[in-house]
Amino acid sequence: IRPVKVSSLKCLCLEISAELCSRGCKEKPFPLLSPLPDYLQAVDSWLDVLLPRIKPRLYQNGGNIISIQVENEYGSYSACDYDYLRHLLAAFRARLGPDVLLFTTDGNSAAELRCGTLQGLYATVDFGPGPNVTAAFAPQRLYEPKGPLVNSEYYTGWLDYWGEPHAGSSPAQVAQGLQDMLQLGANVNMYMFQGGTNFGYWSGADYKGRYKPVTTSYDYDAPLSEAGDPTAKLFAIRTVISKFQPLPEGPMPPATPKYAYGPVPLRKQGEVLELLDVLCPGGPIRSRFPLTFEAVKQAHGFVLYRTRLPRDVWDPAPLSSPPNGVCDRAYVLLNGEYQGRLERDGQMTLNITGQAGATLDLLVENMGRINFGVNASDFKNLSLDSALLSDWLIYPLDVDSAVTRGWPPPTPQAEGSRARLGPVLYTGAFQTPGIAWDTFVKFPGWSKGQLWINGFNVGRYWPARGPQQTLFVPGSLLSASAPNNITLLELEGAPPRPFVLFLDRPLLNQTVSPQAGTELPPP
Repeated sequence: IRPVKVSSLKCLCLEISAELCSRGCKEKPFPLLSPLPDYLQAVDSWLDVLLPRIKPRLYQNGGNIISIQVENEYGSYSACDYDYLRHLLAAFRARLGPDVLLFTTDGNSAAELRCGTLQGLYATVDFGPGPNVTAAFAPQRLYEPKGPLVNSEYYTGWLDYWGEPHAGSSPAQVAQGLQDMLQLGANVNMYMFQGGTNFGYWSGADYKGRYKPVTTSYDYDAPLSEAGDPTAKLFAIRTVISKFQPLPEGPMPPATPKYAYGPVPLRKQGEVLELLDVLCPGGPIRSRFPLTFEAVKQAHGFVLYRTRLPRDVWDPAPLSSPPNGVCDRAYVLLNGEYQGRLERDGQMTLNITGQAGATLDLLVENMGRINFGVNASDFKNLSLDSALLSDWLIYPLDVDSAVTRGWPPPTPQAEGSRARLGPVLYTGAFQTPGIAWDTFVKFPGWSKGQLWINGFNVGRYWPARGPQQTLFVPGSLLSASAPNNITLLELEGAPPRPFVLFLDRPLLNQTVSPQAGTELPPP
């Protein structure tokens, strides 16, 4: 028995046999308590590019940058590695000089500040509205007895997770918290001041007892909405600010115009299994056991794992995954027929039957990487309990490049025919009435998938899970004169009459049960 490094995972596995170890660590990797030299080298390489561009814009050089944040909430990570912070301090000083104010931000607790601060870096805190602002700043005062009070992230709302209610906070509560801080003479940076969108695959995840993927919308219930429109919260904040300094003269900019372009019918263009030569032009990778996304250099999106049943399975037999064995969802097909799915922290077993030699496909979806706390080593993978399954073909799918190129599609199915279950690509097009205004697209009857408009990856939709029901489509993605092309990858099951619906308003708060969508949609 000896420690080895498994694939690209930074973890330890006891090598009892080469076969077992090559399957990877079934549990989460042990947290890395100190940054690896490769990581610090990558940090320095990035700072060599970034900081020389910032230096001319520093306040002392005639610019408008008065301070620079070196780390963000490092005290929430268990390492408490002061050598790492010293490395960052030295790197910033070497590239920016001795005069710029450098600072850190941490949660407003003594424990977080203890591990997130360092002499030579000004310590600031972050927190949301609360009843006692003086008490909220007290931990910062322990580390900075004389400097300015700074809330570097004043939370105006919160982010949303799939399957949970739309988060938010009242305008009155946010305004009162701001007023209390300004009366103390504190400095405030609002997070978020304007909501945003996690386009493409960029919505990350948290880990709070379980994996919690973030929605495509990052509206955040912010003073300015995801679309950049003023809200009641913004006007409440303006009223508070007016008590401390004059407001700019002139009217407030209005909300941008929105347009409901209406329903757009879609046609089936092909099943993912039919398009592997287009979606994975480099061909598959052969491996005795499944490899992680990282091992096949697939940062985002989807990887298809294919093998064959080694023997006849006449009685339903469980296809099961150990804890953290599927990261994050696997859509299972046998001889091209959709069987169901396996899901991280959800359904871990699926019964299948089939003859020896039947093709077993599992399309694994990366739902976003954990980006906060000690579970940040979030490798995406497929690990199954059955030791009989081996000799895999692994297809890293590049759907975005295929959509951008516009592959030659198969013959579309006739309208009105039965929709196919499992991963299928649909297309459609619409023209605007000579305008290109912001809009919101809804997915009536669809299950879960990904949307592209004019080749741009708008993001994930998941109306069966909620709370988000619409995706924001900026007008800058649309053409006012040419047809606007829609590509939709449905992963589980399309409605009998496939179409999407463009609205002039968002729907962000229609939550279904966290286990909703586990059953197959009706034919």
